[in-house]
Amino acid sequence: MSHSCADDRSTVTGRRRIAFAVHTDEDRLPGLPTLLRSLALTNPGVCEDFVVLHPGLPDSSFDALRRLHPRVVTRRADGRADVFRLEGYDTVVALDPAMVVLGDIGELLRMRHGVGAVPQLLCDGRTGERRTVLPDGLLVVQRADVDDAVAARLAGTDGDGGPDAALEGVLVPLDARYDFLTRRLHDDTPVPAHVAVLHFTGPFDEPGYGPAAEARRRFEMSDEEFRAAYCALPGDKHPDLLAHCAPPLLRARPSLGLARTVADVYRRQGRYDEAVDVLAPVVGDRLDAPRCQETLGVCLMALSRYDEAEARLLLAAASPDVAPRAFAQLARLAWLCGREEDAHAYAREGLDADPTDAGCHSWYVRTRPEGPREQPEPVAAADQLAHVALFAEGQENAGDKVLPEAVRLCFGTDTGPRRWYRQPVHRLVDEAALEELNARRGVVVGGGGLFLPDTSPNGNSHWQWNVPDDVLARITVPLAVFAVGYNVFDGQLYRRGRFAESLRVLVERSAFFGLRNHGSIERVRELLPEELRDRVRYQPCPTTVARHLVPGWLDPAERDDTVLVNCAYDRAGLRFGHDYGHFLAQTAVALRALRDRADVRYAAHMPADEKFVHDLRREHGIALPVEQLYDMSNDAIRDLYRRARLVIGMRGHAGMIPFGCGTPILSLVSHPKLAYFLSDIGRPEWGLSVHDRELGARLAERAAAVLDDHAAAVADVHGAQKFLWETTRSNLDELRETFGRA
Repeated sequence: MSHSCADDRSTVTGRRRIAFAVHTDEDRLPGLPTLLRSLALTNPGVCEDFVVLHPGLPDSSFDALRRLHPRVVTRRADGRADVFRLEGYDTVVALDPAMVVLGDIGELLRMRHGVGAVPQLLCDGRTGERRTVLPDGLLVVQRADVDDAVAARLAGTDGDGGPDAALEGVLVPLDARYDFLTRRLHDDTPVPAHVAVLHFTGPFDEPGYGPAAEARRRFEMSDEEFRAAYCALPGDKHPDLLAHCAPPLLRARPSLGLARTVADVYRRQGRYDEAVDVLAPVVGDRLDAPRCQETLGVCLMALSRYDEAEARLLLAAASPDVAPRAFAQLARLAWLCGREEDAHAYAREGLDADPTDAGCHSWYVRTRPEGPREQPEPVAAADQLAHVALFAEGQENAGDKVLPEAVRLCFGTDTGPRRWYRQPVHRLVDEAALEELNARRGVVVGGGGLFLPDTSPNGNSHWQWNVPDDVLARITVPLAVFAVGYNVFDGQLYRRGRFAESLRVLVERSAFFGLRNHGSIERVRELLPEELRDRVRYQPCPTTVARHLVPGWLDPAERDDTVLVNCAYDRAGLRFGHDYGHFLAQTAVALRALRDRADVRYAAHMPADEKFVHDLRREHGIALPVEQLYDMSNDAIRDLYRRARLVIGMRGHAGMIPFGCGTPILSLVSHPKLAYFLSDIGRPEWGLSVHDRELGARLAERAAAVLDDHAAAVADVHGAQKFLWETTRSNLDELRETFGRA
């Protein structure tokens, strides 16, 4: 079985790396499992690294912790002061073995500045009452804000127990509930309900502190009790923690509900084979478990086990509650296998079950037989090129509508069915499809981020083209991979083994293998044997050179006084982590400044993008008019971007399309591909990380600079575009020889 590997390029996107850290010695080590259990049970959606600093204890000392948590990291340290020098992390939440977590600590994970701590009230005969930060107290450390003086003061190693100028402007006082000392609870005082972190200042069972001891005892339990308690919690749970806790429980006491829960987690992580292994033995052919049958069917489909998947989904469809979703999946399955009539029939059955179901309606329209219409003059198959791509329809991603046409424009102005045979990238390449491809004069695969494991998973390649290796090897006409991108997110888990093997066959078979940025080139070369790495070439996304491709293109004599903004929400957890609220607040700052200079409007590439507009209005009182690009034609999309003065975009094509139209851009970087593109054109300063602590001010400043000298900004875009066009033109000269002239 191949293992999941995280693709972590956080240094590219600026994604904030967060850890909990605790320093312990052998005597205090027994308190850590209780602390870790309390953290998981009170904050079930949180699963950051848990770093244990220690003086050199045997590795086996931490086995009990590893049974509780999937991300325990152990490091040798001289003392607690090492939390300020924890390499590899941006934010460190320092805890103590004498603590238990009783409530939500999300606020601590969202902190972005200084060092958060609770100034505790101390009394001594020399100075009377004073506030100070305890050396063993809870700290939220932003490592960028800590120098040696601050670290020494907070660690209590500076020889002075009093206030210190080193903390001026760095210390961020936290509410006492985040480090509530048990000495305040003498005489068996109850623990206040608002306490989030309880810090024991004496023995855990000290007389007179019964309620505090009882609060801690809630988390003293066996491993099995902990796992059961975690899995039984209501609401969202972190998939990594759930995948760690649930399988041992499932092996000990198999149950249908738990099996489905585990399978759902595996499915979201792309571990479809494990999901099937967990669910299939428990579900059998039961008709009283339709949701389990549906989950099993979807996972089997992701493994390209289509016959088994269809049988499971039909069992699920027997339940009225699940029928619409199951029939939508059945329609997708039939379409993937090239059975258009069956797909249409399944979609119609789903609409019979629920006439309002959007998924079934989409497949019903997509597979509806076309009426008679004027057909183009036929061309012999041998005079056509086949295009393997994601062909967006309806209200799907606007970028995925513009992109395939841009690829075809590279090869001539006729981009329609007369010159091109369309092969949807997600559809299974079976023997019939192989025959159609080999009948053409060549096959173009791309562009777009097709090296992605999870948008429409298949077991044949583990990337977006649903082609088995043996079929790929039997393509006899010239094959060109053109402007494809490696689209894996920071920290995204995926199975590299099958993908790497498919990639090897693809590169061996290709006459031309061009990726759309040098970041993708590096990532793909890492997965190839050395003898194939030099075959990976640079081919920019054709949307970035639209001015040179679109027939009759004219640069605008005048532009609208408009700034367009775009955001993306697919895989939001990977994009924003704990920083979405920060991002929203910072963009609000920038947009308020920009509205004094221009008409700020929102460019939605798909309906889900409009979440930004709703959140911005609700949280910050800013209303933006929306341009719904997903309902526009390709010409209208290009025209909107061509006439804008500036585009601030998070989607890859919210940067590449306007850039290709000659419009200045600033990129909100939440995915490596945006940084890769800006690096290729030598303009990294056009990108700002969504995690940037000063995003609002920096975005406003850079946007103002573009608007202040707009002619120079446009000239800069044209200059940066020149190299992309020269590269594309050179590659196309080679490809014309490869494919032969029509």
